[in-house]
Amino acid sequence: MENRAKQFMPFSALKGYEEALRAKEKIVVSKVEFSEEKKEELNRKLLQVHKNDMVTVVYFCKDEYLQMEGRVSRIDKDMRILKVVNTKIAFSDIYDVWGSNILEEY
Repeated sequence: MENRAKQFMPFSALKGYEEALRAKEKIVVSKVEFSEEKKEELNRKLLQVHKNDMVTVVYFCKDEYLQMEGRVSRIDKDMRILKVVNTKIAFSDIYDVWGSNILEEY
């Protein structure tokens, strides 16, 4: 009975084809250069972030912008690194950050 079930298991004739298609679909973008005003706003927000805060971060990684939500496990202001869960993000790669403890100014 066990051998009979194996014949109905999914089979991929082109191993790795789906991953290659996904990689091909990726839209490559350039990293945005900020104005001085935007840099100051981002620095002000990062000063409000503390360990164990829940945040959402949009950051640049390998030719694309990614969004991640999670708990801040470490923030190193000297090394300029924000660690959300297990992902280390350089301050220079952060596009935006927000959370319940971050005050927005209008």
